[in-house]
Amino acid sequence: MIELRHLRALSVLRETGSMVRAAERLHLTQSALSHLFRELEERHEQALFVRKSRPLRFTSAGLRLLQLADEVLPRVAVAQRDLSRLASGQAGRLNIAIECHSCYQWLMPTLDAYRDDWPEVELDLSSGFHFAPLPALVRGDLDLVVTSNPDESLKGVHYEPLFRFEMCLAVSRRHPLAGRRWVSPEDLADEVQITYPVERERLDIFQHFLDPADVEPAHVRTAELTVMMVQLVVSGRGVCALPNWALHDHLQKGQKGLIAQLQLGEKGLWSQLYAAVREEMLEQAFLRDFFETARATCFANLNGIRGV
Repeated sequence: MIELRHLRALSVLRETGSMVRAAERLHLTQSALSHLFRELEERHEQALFVRKSRPLRFTSAGLRLLQLADEVLPRVAVAQRDLSRLASGQAGRLNIAIECHSCYQWLMPTLDAYRDDWPEVELDLSSGFHFAPLPALVRGDLDLVVTSNPDESLKGVHYEPLFRFEMCLAVSRRHPLAGRRWVSPEDLADEVQITYPVERERLDIFQHFLDPADVEPAHVRTAELTVMMVQLVVSGRGVCALPNWALHDHLQKGQKGLIAQLQLGEKGLWSQLYAAVREEMLEQAFLRDFFETARATCFANLNGIRGV
């Protein structure tokens, strides 16, 4: 018997190209995921994919099941959404704020897809760059905040994990650090750090990299837009830390020979993005579906992110 969990697992394996990444996405151990695939293969006496192939290659049987997954899973998602809508019996509101400028890159496609599925939900988007959005969430002025800095001191707030990402350093190809694989905090002591115009405690480069090492950059310069930050880096006016998915897009858009991407620390600086909501809203079907739509959109479009 072919079950939905089999189809979902195969679909995620195709998206990630890796058993490790697929297990992360599905919140399973790698051995549990391997057992699931073995179970299906033994039941049908056929391999589904070629083990240890790079890139991952699916067999004819695996491709046939992926074709079935592409047909069935979207229809199941629509049916589940319709049932949730019928159960809730009411329209809702999502007043959203983001604390990350580069999040616009995936949030706008998420909102477009979500509007198609939940036209009765009123959506509003606010910039959280010039006010404190999490206290506004507690007050009821906002309904959802996209953040990478949970404030556990706020009562009644639930932080829904969306995905993990790596903060990377962008430098000009002409910069002395450009040939390095990674940098230490001390390497940035004489640099101009280009950041978004928000408090430094909301910036990972300070909170989790420079400040713990008691390192202060030579100067901090701000820019409103990611593209402005990258152009300042290209022209040699400073360095900037950005999420790996944001830098990947610029590297793909003709700037690969102009900027270099370096790890922050030998093991890299990883962070996690959350959707913060009031706990009282968690039972709302339209909110739970927003979480799923956001995750699906991000994993389909962002390079280098990982499951929680």
